[in-house]
Amino acid sequence: MTDVAADSKRLIDGFIRSRVVGQGLDRRTEKAYRLDLEHFYIWIEGKKIKDAGLVCSSKLTEKETGNHGWEECIEAYLDYLTAEKNLSVSTVCRKTRVLGYYLSYLSGQGMIAPCRSLRPARRLEKKQSNQVLLSKKEAEAFFAAMDREYQDLDSEFRRRICLRDMVMMEFLFYHKIDISELLRLDVTDYNSQTGILTIRRKHGEASMICLFSQELRRKTGLWLEERIHFRRQGEYWGRMFLSKLGKSLSMEMVIQIFDKYRKLAGIERKFTPKDLKEGSMKQYARELVMERCN
Repeated sequence: MTDVAADSKRLIDGFIRSRVVGQGLDRRTEKAYRLDLEHFYIWIEGKKIKDAGLVCSSKLTEKETGNHGWEECIEAYLDYLTAEKNLSVSTVCRKTRVLGYYLSYLSGQGMIAPCRSLRPARRLEKKQSNQVLLSKKEAEAFFAAMDREYQDLDSEFRRRICLRDMVMMEFLFYHKIDISELLRLDVTDYNSQTGILTIRRKHGEASMICLFSQELRRKTGLWLEERIHFRRQGEYWGRMFLSKLGKSLSMEMVIQIFDKYRKLAGIERKFTPKDLKEGSMKQYARELVMERCN
């Protein structure tokens, strides 16, 4: 292992212990943070930042590099992710937050002076303004595809899986729940009498939302009855959404489920489950209001 690789690993490990383990965040968050920082270091080495006119050293412990170089370095990296890698707005924003946390950690350790807030990637605002959200028509087609499949399935096992998927996707679309929050839900987080769902946020905070749709409440209650067929003794006994094998679902599984119904709905444009969240719901509401006004 090179000195640079050893230094970066040591600093990342320290950051993970402080930011993730110290705050009780889950293993998925730890993995995501670690990958984000490792990719950033790989980019630094591959691009030879010093030769590009930036003063960002691969060894963050060198105070003489100054903060200005690090901030420019990270912002150049975010520009690269936006323009060349063409990552989504939400992904770049997430990486911006992680890198900001990392700089704050280094500052707290006395390795660098306090930093200003990172600017979003320079092309990000333009990209966000050009981003086409899931339209009302597409959202309706997406959920209609799920309904059709549920009605057409002749296997009780597959109908249970489809019911689970419908509830998950409607939680994402109508109630702005993050995928990680969705996957952390336990059966005890839902009160079937009041329709109140308790969401456990990343930093140990909890918030409550009310399932306003009676139909969604009905589906949720039905799924909670059907999940007994997937429940297994062990770590995931109380988890609300289970895989076919009675284990916790992964983020990749949720993405695959979403992509399946996107294709069944005939939506050719690429979307992710994150597009079922706030932005798309606002777009849906905007179009609905316009319809009623007309």
